Amino acid sequence: MMRLHLHLLSDSTGETLENIAKAALAQYDDVETIRHFWPMVRTEAHLERILQEISQNPGLVLFTLVNSEIRRTLETRCRALGLPAIAPMDGVTHALSGLLGQAAKARPGRQHVLDAAYFARVEAIHFTIAHDDGIGAEDWEEADIVLAGVSRSSKTPTSIYLANRGFKTANIPIVVESPPPPILYSLKNPLVVGLTTSADRLIQVRRNRLLSLNQVTETAYVDQEAVAREVAFARRMFADNGWPVIDVTRRSIEETAAAIIALVNERCGETRAEP
Repeated sequence: MMRLHLHLLSDSTGETLENIAKAALAQYDDVETIRHFWPMVRTEAHLERILQEISQNPGLVLFTLVNSEIRRTLETRCRALGLPAIAPMDGVTHALSGLLGQAAKARPGRQHVLDAAYFARVEAIHFTIAHDDGIGAEDWEEADIVLAGVSRSSKTPTSIYLANRGFKTANIPIVVESPPPPILYSLKNPLVVGLTTSADRLIQVRRNRLLSLNQVTETAYVDQEAVAREVAFARRMFADNGWPVIDVTRRSIEETAAAIIALVNERCGETRAEP
């Protein structure tokens, strides 16, 4: 097991850096990462305190700093310490500047400006939370996406992820003994997507859920035949209505959401990533 000190410096929230670092580190095994997170770095005095910590715990330095003086100080001091200091956004910014013929605005946290897209995401999150687990069927026509699937098929976490991307998302559990409301079959605006998974995986997830709640783990909820019938019932419903189906058995929430967004874009005939 290798140990890596990772220093993340940002003049804003640092969310971009965290995502970049997470994606890069996922490509390596057996690495113990000790993360040092430094958001809102906007003064030389603040940077000086951070540099002391970096010198005591040398490692990789990633930064997103738009202030040229602070940035120059960081790069100079890291070079003196023999440490790599990388600005992962530089390549993209330089390429955009060349193509657009204009310099980037040196404003920290500019991607977090409270613009129309920001408020649309907030509205999507509020809508999604209010329409979880079959609630508020009378409003489903206002949704961008409606997810249907048996219990524990990742409907809620996928809905929340999609909401954070700006999509109003409702979800409904498919239960053999309790058919969905008729409105589900007549929706025009939202894309209805069926989520399915293997019976074995579903049983495993449900057992873990029951254990976490200190409940009995031998019920019809986890019975092999009952669960298989449940999954088959949902699949037939999806097929009968011509709804696209995504198997989440081996997919992460992010992968499932990406597949759903691709379906939305395909339906709209667009290549956008967000509404």
